[in-house]
Amino acid sequence: MQFAGGAADSAQAAETKKNMLGQEDFFSLLTQQLAYQDPFKPADNSQMIAQMTSFAMSEGVSEMSTQLTALTEVMTSNQALQASTLVGQKVLLPSDVGYVESGDSLDGIVVAGESASNIRISIENDKGQVVRTINLDGVQKGNVPFSWDGLDAQGQAVPTGRYTVKVNALVGAAREDLNALTFARVDSVTLGSATTPTMVNLAGLGGLPLNQVLEIGGRKAV
Repeated sequence: MQFAGGAADSAQAAETKKNMLGQEDFFSLLTQQLAYQDPFKPADNSQMIAQMTSFAMSEGVSEMSTQLTALTEVMTSNQALQASTLVGQKVLLPSDVGYVESGDSLDGIVVAGESASNIRISIENDKGQVVRTINLDGVQKGNVPFSWDGLDAQGQAVPTGRYTVKVNALVGAAREDLNALTFARVDSVTLGSATTPTMVNLAGLGGLPLNQVLEIGGRKAV
């Protein structure tokens, strides 16, 4: 059984194909050109070769375009399959904002560069108030992991919400701000297409293109 829409699409495809100049049509026209040419002014061989070359290139480009489209579809499907395995895992974001559920923790990374000491990590709520300060003593280099237990300065669990991580440290003789990156849990994945990216949907933070994920941190402990 064929639906009306399917029949219309098939008819349109057939009409489009009928209006296209195929390889057989080209050689038929070329044969007619040779058969009816002026014997006193025969066709120029270089012109004929140029016509054949042009047609061959056009045919090759068309076939290549079809193959590239198929390859793109395969790559998109493969990326979507890989992204689906991220559900339930924590991923590192290019952001200093994290989402904390009451009683949960927040992990992240401080980008210390070649050398930084006496690192001070300040956790701010959505009102810009510092709810907790974490100090990392000694000299640190590279990407330095940190973990906040989700408690404020009085040892109480903070409310569920978004929190910003701000970092400064001694770099040489001066105190400078450093970049912080946070981990977030992947709740779901929105599959992309050839024109739209695959999105990972993060708990409390919304969507992020898959290609912006910096690191996969593993599954959240239950």
